[in-house]
Amino acid sequence: MGLPLLLVELAGAVALLLWGLRMVQTGVQRAYGPRLRAVLAAALRTRLNAFLAGIGVTAVLQSSTATGLMVTGLAAGGVVELVPALAVMLGANVGTTLIVQVLSFDVARVAPGLIALGFLMFRRGEATRIRDLGRVVIGLGLMLLALRQLLDLVTPYENTPMLRAAVEAVSSEPVVAVLLAAVLTWAAHSSVAVVLLVMSLASSGVASPEAALALVVGANLGTAINPVLEGATGDDPAARRLPLGNLINRLVGCAVALVAIPYVAPLLMAVEPHAARAVADFHTAFNLVLAALFLPFLRPYAALLRRLLPARLDQADPSRPIYLDKAAIETPVVAIGAAAREALRLADVLEAMLQALRDAFEKDDRRRIAEIRRMDDVLDRLNAAIKAYVTALDPEAMTDADHRRVEQVLAFATNLEHAGDVVDKNLAALASKRLKRGLAFSREGQAELAGMMERLAANLRMAASVFMTEEPRAARLLASEKEAFRDMEANATQAHFARLREGRTDTAETSALHLDVVRDLKRVNAHLVEGAAYPILKAQGELLPSRLRTGE
Repeated sequence: MGLPLLLVELAGAVALLLWGLRMVQTGVQRAYGPRLRAVLAAALRTRLNAFLAGIGVTAVLQSSTATGLMVTGLAAGGVVELVPALAVMLGANVGTTLIVQVLSFDVARVAPGLIALGFLMFRRGEATRIRDLGRVVIGLGLMLLALRQLLDLVTPYENTPMLRAAVEAVSSEPVVAVLLAAVLTWAAHSSVAVVLLVMSLASSGVASPEAALALVVGANLGTAINPVLEGATGDDPAARRLPLGNLINRLVGCAVALVAIPYVAPLLMAVEPHAARAVADFHTAFNLVLAALFLPFLRPYAALLRRLLPARLDQADPSRPIYLDKAAIETPVVAIGAAAREALRLADVLEAMLQALRDAFEKDDRRRIAEIRRMDDVLDRLNAAIKAYVTALDPEAMTDADHRRVEQVLAFATNLEHAGDVVDKNLAALASKRLKRGLAFSREGQAELAGMMERLAANLRMAASVFMTEEPRAARLLASEKEAFRDMEANATQAHFARLREGRTDTAETSALHLDVVRDLKRVNAHLVEGAAYPILKAQGELLPSRLRTGE
């Protein structure tokens, strides 16, 4: 076989390995993603529980990056302490070694059976979770087939002078081996795949024990690089504490391991003569020792990270997204939560707009009208960012519940942006018109508008709560506010025409302006109901398709 054809087949085998690993990850995320996130949230109280949860969740997901993204999402804004978050990452690094331990045994013969079983589960399974678990089983089978193919491809060439020379060069320069494996892991986004590849090279005799262990050390370093690089675009240094802290402990471990490899390799091979098993054992031992070294000192280590990366105190551009982590796009269950949290910022901005509108009407403050226009621009940009973010998610990696939640996020964000447009283009314009013409509402009219604006602000806060909790009872309560505002508009209209009939021309213009304000406040409230309550009620089957009575 020529070298070009060999390289193509090697690339295909590595791609099959990565694809199988991805099927395992996406299948587990679709089947148990929200539950795994809940497990992490419950465990982030003590460092030991957090460490064990990191092992368990990552052993299932087979992605320390996905676990880290979940922890980062829970730790955003200081909700979770840095110490248990770092403990989770130490556990996550151990968790990724467990599948390597399983695959280090000669289990390639069961690959066809796993693929057949997974196919039946995927095609015949009636429950969604059974189908998702079928993807997991197929992925495991593909990984085993890829490992067998890698071994078959490499074995005939293990004694070729060119390959031997390359491996000897790596063996004589452990630092080069570490950097090479780190780059491969960074490119593949998977330490599992690289360690499995090293196991194939070691079991075929192509890589010496010292070179294999150095490559494993590099794979452990490479898996910590991606989160740091992907988080480097953030403005707040505090957001980089967790990934940078994980990278630093990896660097410390790599430095110690490089010194110890010449002494550890002979001892390890004496205890475990099977090269692939020896590589897997070293991979697990490396992470266990590193966890044992760092776990007792996480509190001072976290304090050092806070000192090196203090939270940013200056106010960032309010229209710039805070929670839309690009690295989380590969993990939809995390990304959707980030988008939902960003959508809540729209509610905060809209509430500030309503307060500014109330000041403009009650205190005749022209500056607040200009602030409303600036805040509407913030709404527009945040809404556009949220839409771009959620539409970038991979539909194949999302469950039906994920798709429904994305629709809810988009409905909430879109309706709040439309409500902001009403406040800016209509209500703020009416406030400006009143000030320019020197019009004044009656005491009763002023009190009525103040009451409606206060009620609208309360409904906005209720809408944000309904959006986050998806509670049907609260959704029904919010939906009832649409009828309440409809009654307010009807009462205001009747009062307006009564004044006209009485010939009170001095109040005709102010009452017309008052009626316009009431109508637009009702429109804002309608957007709140449609954005938060209606998606929940629709999912519950409580929303009628039309308010019109059908003919008989």
